[in-house]
Amino acid sequence: MLDNLLNPRQYDENAETMSSTFFANVYTYMFIALGLSGTIAYMIGADKQTFFSLFLTDAGTISPLLYVAMFLPLGLGLLIQMAYRRLSYPLLILLFGIYALSMGVSLSTVFVVYSLGSIASTFLITAGAFGAMAILGYTTKTDLTKFGSLLYMAFIGIFIASIVSIFMHSEMLEIIISVAGVFVFTGLTAYHMQNLKYISQDPTLSGLDKSKLSLIGGLQLYILFINLFLSLLRLVGSRD
Repeated sequence: MLDNLLNPRQYDENAETMSSTFFANVYTYMFIALGLSGTIAYMIGADKQTFFSLFLTDAGTISPLLYVAMFLPLGLGLLIQMAYRRLSYPLLILLFGIYALSMGVSLSTVFVVYSLGSIASTFLITAGAFGAMAILGYTTKTDLTKFGSLLYMAFIGIFIASIVSIFMHSEMLEIIISVAGVFVFTGLTAYHMQNLKYISQDPTLSGLDKSKLSLIGGLQLYILFINLFLSLLRLVGSRD
């Protein structure tokens, strides 16, 4: 500690090293989740016969498996983020893998509805917007805490409106939700990046805590990326 006080440059270098290692782990988890989800989604959704055999009954009605695929990721995501302190690190990794795979099953509907070209182009647009907001959140000196709180309130509104739209089948409501989603999820990306930066440079956290929080950070960024992608796809994607 005394050495750090006497040598600020060494202290800054140590903080930068800790931050780099932490974010390397965060993005590793995020990219693993994207890879798993994308692979499963393509394997199921690109072959419509496989998709319909899984999610439609012989009578032509929706299979209960589709509802499981839709709501299992929500439950797992909440469990991981709310109970990570009590769960062991290996168990968190297992739940994270199951989450990514189940999300892939849920996302397979994207390949049934939209053309492969529009999915690819929207993914690239999402990556650009996400990357820009991530850099902004990491580098900005402005405290985004209040901004993040407002965005989470807007997110709750979007979530409720999305449930309503399922029953209303309103195209205008879906457009409004998608536009709002683009702003909310890009803003939350910057907010979470700033939070993760503070966590990465916190010397009071143990190695185990940092490992768990890097997984949680990867999960949060993955969720934001997927939601931003879906919002943009509803706006600019061409249906198959």
